[in-house]
Amino acid sequence: MSALNQKEKTPYVVTSKSYTAVAINAASKAGEWIKSRLGTVKQLNTKSAVSDLVTEVDKGAESMIRKLIFTHFPDHAILGEEGVAPGPEASAQALEKYAEEEYLWIVDPVDGTTNFVHGFPFFSVSIALAHKGEIIVGVIYDPSRDEMFVAEKGKGAYVHGKRMQVSDEAKLEESLLATGFPVDLAGTLPVNMAGLAYLAPKVRNIRSGGSAALHLAYVAAGRLTGFWEIGLNAWDTAAGALMVMESGGQITDTAGNPYSLRTRHIAATNGAVHSELVQALKEAAATGLENA
Repeated sequence: MSALNQKEKTPYVVTSKSYTAVAINAASKAGEWIKSRLGTVKQLNTKSAVSDLVTEVDKGAESMIRKLIFTHFPDHAILGEEGVAPGPEASAQALEKYAEEEYLWIVDPVDGTTNFVHGFPFFSVSIALAHKGEIIVGVIYDPSRDEMFVAEKGKGAYVHGKRMQVSDEAKLEESLLATGFPVDLAGTLPVNMAGLAYLAPKVRNIRSGGSAALHLAYVAAGRLTGFWEIGLNAWDTAAGALMVMESGGQITDTAGNPYSLRTRHIAATNGAVHSELVQALKEAAATGLENA
């Protein structure tokens, strides 16, 4: 048997002490706790807008994840959504603060808080690990469906232990896309709406589930052809970005430039329709980068 064939037959294994195992454990435990709190939230607080909610569940889940990670890797840094003030400037400053860290965990304890508050079962825990700025592990857990999406750089992406592959739609007109509705009512929301209005007649259909992390996981799993949204943060996209790439897809900013943790305006696809999607966003003046 050749070395290549041997490699192909070797099963994918997560060792108990690996970064990935810790991410899976933290996402699973936090996700189950979050699910147990459905319908119990008594106090809502807002961040940047009335639609930008945060609850004690978000804060409790992030605290739980931090403790689990620090138990194994006390010298690593953690960037969590609940520790950052709202707004793009605060997000950028938070990333710069950790720019020199060798290992940086990027955590969104509840991606889809509004869904969680309303009992709409489309929210997730998103955990990524970056090594010197490059994402090497991504885990997204959907507690409502008990679906664990896992990606390791160079090792592929998996759900239910099975390797994920992006969809095979070849044209934008055949595509099922997803997007979101940003909370910045004066800035990013109108730009995203312009993209939505322009793209809706050009594609098979468009969905908006309310969790950017799960949308990216669905692109990786072939359930969506593509996803775009204006005004996201690193904790929304880091884990999902790795999943899309490891599943054979493509992720850039909305103008087609390479993705990095600093990218706020996201376009992710199966690769085949990527140039069409980016071109459409440019034609609609909906990249969010027109005046950047």
